[in-house]
Amino acid sequence: MSTKIGLFYGSSTCYTEMAAEKIVEAINRLSGTELISLHNIASEPIELMTEYQYLVLGIPTWDYGELQEDWESNWDAIDSLDFTGKQVAIYGLGDQIGYPEWFQDALGYLWVKMVNLGASTVGNWPNQGYSFEQSKALTEDGQFFVGLPLDDENQFELTDDYIAQWSQQILTEFGLA
Repeated sequence: MSTKIGLFYGSSTCYTEMAAEKIVEAINRLSGTELISLHNIASEPIELMTEYQYLVLGIPTWDYGELQEDWESNWDAIDSLDFTGKQVAIYGLGDQIGYPEWFQDALGYLWVKMVNLGASTVGNWPNQGYSFEQSKALTEDGQFFVGLPLDDENQFELTDDYIAQWSQQILTEFGLA
């Protein structure tokens, strides 16, 4: 079986990259095949996203709700891509204790961009178990995040379990389980 899912991430401190590798491992294990391929947007063109029907995107939030540098340098170029008919799941990394007013904001920014460019999204995650003041990554009702929020700074021990659960969830929501 050929690769069906493209995982694209930007990472400055390796945490988003490590999460990406764990997601690839979980999805390939769950599917029993090499179903997903990994792409670092710092070294690979974002235009490769258009080659996949299913996408997983990884983005950390920096400081006061800012984009990570690789996403920031590609941000405007993403607008030229057509995501109509594509299904997208997004995960983010953030620090809920150090930056509680901006927790996972970049996850929310990327979600809005994908929806505005025609993608449908999967992978909402309950907001229970987190301690933050505000986030631009919450659904309209505030009950869910629009993707998987990871906090390796304060909840590292939860990351592997969250990734395992979310990987199964998105495979099901993609219709690939």
